[in-house]
Amino acid sequence: MSDREERPERPVEADGTAHLFRALGKQIKALREAAGLHQKELAALLHVSEDLIGAIERGVRTPQPDLLERADGVLEARGVLRVAIPDVKDALKRARTRHPDWFRSYAEAEANTQAVHAYAHQGVPGLLQTERHAREVFTQRRPLLDEATIEKRVQDRLSRQQIFERWPSPTFSFILDQSLLERQVGGPAVHREQLQRFLHIGGLRTVELQVMPYSRGAHTAMGGSFTLLHPKGRQQIAYHEAYGRPHLITDPDQVRIMAERCGIIRAQALAPHESLALIEKTLGEVR
Repeated sequence: MSDREERPERPVEADGTAHLFRALGKQIKALREAAGLHQKELAALLHVSEDLIGAIERGVRTPQPDLLERADGVLEARGVLRVAIPDVKDALKRARTRHPDWFRSYAEAEANTQAVHAYAHQGVPGLLQTERHAREVFTQRRPLLDEATIEKRVQDRLSRQQIFERWPSPTFSFILDQSLLERQVGGPAVHREQLQRFLHIGGLRTVELQVMPYSRGAHTAMGGSFTLLHPKGRQQIAYHEAYGRPHLITDPDQVRIMAERCGIIRAQALAPHESLALIEKTLGEVR
């Protein structure tokens, strides 16, 4: 899923959002170290991943309000983190409005969805991309993007991944074409990190991650990638994009067709445990 926009954009720092998250990240790191905890130990106490704690401390992931509330108690911060919650909520609202007009409706639906079902065969879905993978994708865009725009788009993409930390959690299912396991975007090191991200996400109990192997041959979704969302209180919608041209589909009959395709390819793809085994095997072969 891309966050493409053709008109000029403000630098990511323009509204202070990035400064806020970097400052919070430094505070959390300082409090964690003062408490004598490693990132892994803090992650366990907060019931989140170690990767998330690392990303928050670097300022590239947004600390959600409920996480700040828990961290304030665990780290005995005496309200230092809790007092930032209103600013974080405001920043998250403003972050949604930074998406381009054509993408904003999708981003808002995604942020409030009860289910995400996606099939991808040309590029890794934005929700699954690592920071370095996303930066490489935006760096290779043509026409070229300036550094501030690249940084903004990376930050916006990573901020969408907070959906995995929501509770109650949406239902997630991803079907990845096997080619995505082999295309080394950014080189071997970045690709290994991306495969590890697949394994991490695929291991979450809220996620079903499957691989469509080459051996399946032709299948019903060879026409392109797509995503199905079920926003709370609304009918299911679909989204797909080709050559930067977005299509948000709300017509019930068309959405039903996309949902049927999703069900068919889910049955054709490898089972989740087989998919994770293939990803692990591919990871071991990356050179």
